[in-house]
Amino acid sequence: MPISLSCSLLISVVCSLLFSKAIADPIKKISTSTERMMKLDHGANCPIHTRDEIGTLAQNVNGLYSNLLSTIEHLEREKDAVRDMERAKVDFLRVASHELKAPVTALNATLENMILGVGKYQDYATYLPECKEMVEQLSGMIHEILETSKLNLTAEPPKQVDVSELLAELCEPYQLIAAAHQIMFSLDLPEKFSAVLPAGPFSKAVSNVLANAVAYTEAGKSVSVYMDKNRLIIENECDPIHAIIDLKNTSYYHHHPKKGGRRND
Repeated sequence: MPISLSCSLLISVVCSLLFSKAIADPIKKISTSTERMMKLDHGANCPIHTRDEIGTLAQNVNGLYSNLLSTIEHLEREKDAVRDMERAKVDFLRVASHELKAPVTALNATLENMILGVGKYQDYATYLPECKEMVEQLSGMIHEILETSKLNLTAEPPKQVDVSELLAELCEPYQLIAAAHQIMFSLDLPEKFSAVLPAGPFSKAVSNVLANAVAYTEAGKSVSVYMDKNRLIIENECDPIHAIIDLKNTSYYHHHPKKGGRRND
């Protein structure tokens, strides 16, 4: 009897140790893996060796961690998209405000000359309708800005555009500004020149270059807008900053020539 009891006790202890080890080892491995998961280690994974409750627990932990990583990556992409959108909005508002300066300045110069009765501006019957057109242009630009902000700055698809006609419209207010500041404004364009480009962004880019050309040209000097094959060149007499827009490739680049040049394209 004592020998039987001793053998039974020994077998029980050995089985208990083996059973507890079989349970404790997977739990320790799960604990080690979850510690790595807490540090967002992408290689962390709970090993699954059994199909019992512990194996199911490890599988559930792996699934939960996989979903967590996917959610974090999605949030990162959304955060980057929101950051890009906010940056685009700031850039758009900066460009839009810059573009609004041209008709506002032209309207102000025309009205000021009419008030002072300077030369041809005494002909109110001619220049009041022009002022009304500039006000309508301002209204249209403001409406465009509001509509674009509602559309979350959806990219405008490129389309076939008559560049000569578009440039003639863009240059009109700057010609008035140049005339008010005694700046010679020369416009030399072909009768028709077609190109595939996004008209809205292209117009804003050209308007910014024209605004700078007129703003940084002194009285008595000149601003020239002309085509050289596929290139649109805006040239003014000032300290040189060279920029060319390639209408076929819709590329835009700067070149700073040596001091003393006269080109600001």
